Amino acid sequence: MAKILAFSRRGGASAPMPIEVTDNSSTSAATPSAPDAQVSISPVIPSLDGIRALSVLIVVLGHSGLQTLIPGGFGVTIFFFLSGFLISTLMLSEHERTGTINVPRFYARRVFRLMPPLLITLAIAYGLTCAGMLDGGITLQGLAAQLLYFANYYGLFFDPGNTVPDGTGILWSLAVEEHFYIVYPLLMTLLLGSALRPRTVGALLGLVCLAVLAWRFHLVHTPGFFPDRTYYASDTRIDSIAYGCVLALVMNPARQRSKPGAMSPKHWAILLAAVAVLLLSLLYRDPVFRETARYSIQGLALMPLFYFAVRFADTPPFRLLNRSWMMTLGTYSYAIYLIHNVVIRTFDKTFPAIAAKPYMLFPLTLLISVVYAAVIERLVEPYFRQLRHRFRPGSTGASVTVGQSPGSSAIDRPLRDRIVQRPTTRAF
Repeated sequence: MAKILAFSRRGGASAPMPIEVTDNSSTSAATPSAPDAQVSISPVIPSLDGIRALSVLIVVLGHSGLQTLIPGGFGVTIFFFLSGFLISTLMLSEHERTGTINVPRFYARRVFRLMPPLLITLAIAYGLTCAGMLDGGITLQGLAAQLLYFANYYGLFFDPGNTVPDGTGILWSLAVEEHFYIVYPLLMTLLLGSALRPRTVGALLGLVCLAVLAWRFHLVHTPGFFPDRTYYASDTRIDSIAYGCVLALVMNPARQRSKPGAMSPKHWAILLAAVAVLLLSLLYRDPVFRETARYSIQGLALMPLFYFAVRFADTPPFRLLNRSWMMTLGTYSYAIYLIHNVVIRTFDKTFPAIAAKPYMLFPLTLLISVVYAAVIERLVEPYFRQLRHRFRPGSTGASVTVGQSPGSSAIDRPLRDRIVQRPTTRAF
């Protein structure tokens, strides 16, 4: 497991999953090219892109040699939570409109969104390794584990070391998310199809979170336990995603119709308490706590933070998250996450003097990663975005978005242009 998890020396976080918000209405609108084309309304959930931008900046800072100061590991929990919240919100919307969740289309959309940047990034990493500019190894089993979303368990139990390029070990977090989403759409289809209320489904997911917490406590007290077991494995980290699902199902701020108004003193008190709890969870160093209750406490504390960030997006603490440049960075965050540690490890190998200075390494890494993400967005995304449109809920293959031409996506553009409807070190 040495090589695939070697990134833990600098900090590995969960990959920021691309936000693919689609809310196809049942209303038809006439268009010159497709008279019966279904209108697809793409709402923006406030603050989420900004949260992703902030989180990926934390991850890059942690990887850039600042792991003793930057809680990069906390980025894992943030990204997982956000993913669960967003996917659950979309599933609820789809189920309300269509009476079901089209699971095959859900999987197809994820493949077309996640795989192209991943394949390009892996091609670059393996090419740099072949050229001697990046340490690590090249093996068929290592590549297969990464492509089949098995990188976390491969690294924990099967990797003899030096079987993948350095910088690609961060793909463990993509594996955690995909393992969760193999089961979750099927579970949601079954439970919502049984006429259970979303809050009841949320309560059941809360029981899952308790079960995962109990499982971590069991593992920690099992002979032969090692800390990476609870940090990287899907069976010990899926609750970080499930907490976001619970918020979406029980008290979803993006689905509330009433105007939010201003934050009350009670709201501010809850917000400050949540921040204090998160800080304490990072500062308390007890090993058993860190591998067990820490993830649960952080998941619970993130609920009010996400709620307020979405519900009160115009309030000063959250206004920054909705700036256009933050939204753009959030759109780029998946590609930034994929490439940034490869860039850092390449600096380690070829320019060690730069790699030893975080104040130089961070801006250079961020610049290269942002340029890479922008190229992906301009040259790769348009084609696969059109393919994803064909698999949107209720799509007949000719759906368009209000105010857009076919083939564009509101979620992939800056906030001002959209329709608003309502890995890291173990030191952290």
